[in-house]
Parts: sequence; C-alpha cells; structure tokens
Amino acid sequence: MHFGNQRQIMGMKKNRRTFLKIGSLAGLSALSGWSSESTGATRRTNTTRNPANVNMSGYAAPALDTVRIGFVGLGNRGPGAVVRMSKIEGVEIKALCDLRPERIRHVEQLLEKTNHEPATYTGTEDAWKRMCEREDLDLIYIATPWYLHTPMAVYAMEQGKHAATEVPAAITLEECWQLVEVSEKTRKHCMMLENTCYDFFELLTLNLARQGYFGEIIHGEGAYIHDILEGNFSKTKYFDMWRLKQNMRNGSLYPTHGLGPVAQIMNINRGDRMDYLVSVSSRDFMMGKMAGELAERDAFYKQFAGKSYRGNMNTTTIKTQLGKTILLQHDVTSPRPYSRLHTISGTKAYAQKYPEPGKISEGHEGWLSAEAMQALEENFQPPIVKKIGELARQIGGHGGMDFLMDWRMIDCLRNGIPLDMDVYDAAAWSSIGPLSEWSVANRSGAIDVPDFTRGAWKQNTPVDVELTKGGTTNILAV
Repeated sequence: MHFGNQRQIMGMKKNRRTFLKIGSLAGLSALSGWSSESTGATRRTNTTRNPANVNMSGYAAPALDTVRIGFVGLGNRGPGAVVRMSKIEGVEIKALCDLRPERIRHVEQLLEKTNHEPATYTGTEDAWKRMCEREDLDLIYIATPWYLHTPMAVYAMEQGKHAATEVPAAITLEECWQLVEVSEKTRKHCMMLENTCYDFFELLTLNLARQGYFGEIIHGEGAYIHDILEGNFSKTKYFDMWRLKQNMRNGSLYPTHGLGPVAQIMNINRGDRMDYLVSVSSRDFMMGKMAGELAERDAFYKQFAGKSYRGNMNTTTIKTQLGKTILLQHDVTSPRPYSRLHTISGTKAYAQKYPEPGKISEGHEGWLSAEAMQALEENFQPPIVKKIGELARQIGGHGGMDFLMDWRMIDCLRNGIPLDMDVYDAAAWSSIGPLSEWSVANRSGAIDVPDFTRGAWKQNTPVDVELTKGGTTNILAV
C-alpha cells in the first residue's frame, strides 16, 4: 500500500535526516515544540503545548448503533481487517481504498459472500482523502505504511471521523502531538491498533495484575524480535520498499508491540507515566552487507547500497514517575526465534512469555506446574476471553487477538463507552521511536518522555478489564 512519494511526504515535515542532524538540544526543541535545558548527557524537556480542552482518556463519544467503516491500505494487513469486521454485528463496510486497483479487486472478492458492497477509491495518490470526506462514514481504518498513519488519521478526524491506525501511530514527536491535539479538538477517537494488548496471555497477566496477584509491579519487559531480513529486501512484500527505507533510522523503531501490554499493566497515562528513557543500538551487522551483496547482482538494489541502517539490536530502558522500569528490545534481522518478551515482575510473582510459552512463577524455586497454571488460567480468565475467546480463535488474526481487538473497538463505539486505547496511548507508545533515535545518536543520553496528557494521568482511570459496560455486540456466523 502506498500513497504519494515517501520522501516527498516526509520532506513536508522534519524528516529523519533533519531530525538526526539537529543533534543540539535547541534544534530538537524546535522540532518538538518544547522548551529544553541540557544537563550533561541528559535532555530535559518541558511541555509548552496548550492545555487540553477535553480529556480524551475516558472520553465516551455518542453511541453508534451501526459503525460505518472506510478502509485505507489493502496490502499486508488491510484485507484481514476487512474480513474480521465483516463478522461483527453492527458494522457496515462502506468504502475501500488502495492506490493499486488489483488490491481493491482482491478484497472485493473476499466480501462476495457477505452483504457488504463498498464503494471503492483507487488510482490516485489522494484517493484516500476523497474517501475520508464522505459524509456516511464513522470510522477510518488505516493499514498503510508507517509514514502515512498520522497524516491519514489527522485528516480523518478533521473530517469528523474516528480514526483507527496500525502501529506505530506516529514516527516523529511532532506527529505524536498532532494526533493528540486534533483528537482533542475534534473530540474524535484516535486508537492505535495494538493487537498484542489482546493476546490471550497478555490479557491474563493484565487481569492478574488488577487482582493483585503480582503484588506491586516493579518491572516489565517487551520486545519485537522477528527475523524479517529477507522480507525487508523483498521487491514485493512492502510496496515501494517502504519498510526497508524506514530501517535507515536507528532506534527502537517498532516499540509498541512489546510496550503496549506492559503499559496497560503499569497503568501508564492512568496513574503513572513514562518519565525518561535511555537507548543503545549495536552496529548494523547484516542489512548493509545484504544491500551491498544484492546490488552486485541486481542494479535495482544499488540505491540501497552504502546506506546506514539501524543496528541489529536496540535496547531501550524507561523509568516511570512512580519508579518502575521497562526494558524494550528491537531486532528484525538476527536469526533468532520470534519473541515479544512479555515479562512482568512484581513483589509477589513473575510472568514471562516468549520465546517460550507463557509461564508464571511465585519464587526462585521455578515455574508453576502445568496443573497449577491451568487452574490459574481458569480462575483468572479475563471477561473478554470468557465471552468471545473461542470464537476469536476460530476467526483468527494472529491466533485471535486481532479479532478481540476489532470486536472490542466496535463494541465500545456502539455502546458509547471509552475505548481501551486512546490517543494518549497512541502518542506515548509511538514516541519511543523518535526519542530512542535521539538517545542512540547522543551516546545513549537520557531524554524525557513528553506528558501527552498534560498532567491528567494523575486522575485518569485504568482500562476496564471487567467489561463492566458494553459487551453487547454479537458475532455473526463463523
């Protein structure tokens, strides 16, 4: 999926090179809209943004009996989302958009046995804008390359639509603030589609944390360790090689898969907030080498040879206002087992999943037995899993977590209740990308994480894991 030239679009903002060349605190301050002061290797920042005119955490938009959706981006992730949404009560798939007509035709075929007959938008780089301008849409579902997420979400909200965007929601600090300010101004939801928050083990640990099983949470870990080296260099997997181009940035480029579930467990933006981070990257051992080798055999790859790529492994450590710590890792090239490294450490218990299956321990003696683990899962099964877990597994989408996420979002919109993930989550979790870039470029100096809630985190209430409201939306025949 691709709309517009990536270099042109990023050039309209402060692009990656400008961001890293700035180097000085004054330059980064101008980029982010902050005032700042330097103390050695630490970058301290103070928010200078205007106070919010509405708090979108806990915000309940008017209920929508029918949620009319327009989808933009029908490449890797979009088609699956369309199919999942077609199985949820109260959803009307009104419009499909992709630059490539063949992707439109593919998704139309997937909908042939349904009642949905969406209008289509294709063939021009601004076709998505015309779709957003329709008056008969409630939600724009965005599954495009990263650099288009914020422009599309912002435009959708400005046109009076809720926005749901794939991860990360933003790739610069300015984009993070744009999302927050436009969501507040328009009073439209902006949800980042972080599916890992609905993984069955992550939901279990969230429920356990709420029930006090872990005691006080001390530390969490998350990761995105996924060997997609060949995919990044594929001519067909990512349109216009957009993901390879993104890997010319150096930092924790895809932080939200690991961070999202940990942030919910720690009540980030809802009782605590991320204070500052430090980040370090190894050197690149593989991407530059592969680019050079491919360029020797295929002239197409000469444009990528001799470029700087992000280090194989990035490790980012975050400190929260309440003194908790979070470790994030990012590696998409090394030959390692897939891992999101979901780790929760408390004063009473410990949990970890990846690269092995999820396990829980209550002390240094080791893991709970299979029998004890089964009993724990039965006694603390999250309400959303009790309600639709088996159906979600049948419908699929990363084992069912994608469907749990989509169903919950639609159910919240139909019942007029707050979403599980709001614009402050989208901004804060996504901000780790550009913040880590600065830290890596400045000898792993500490850098403050902006308070996108502007102090409201102290009063915001945690995510509702009990389904105390809603839960009324049915699933159509599987």
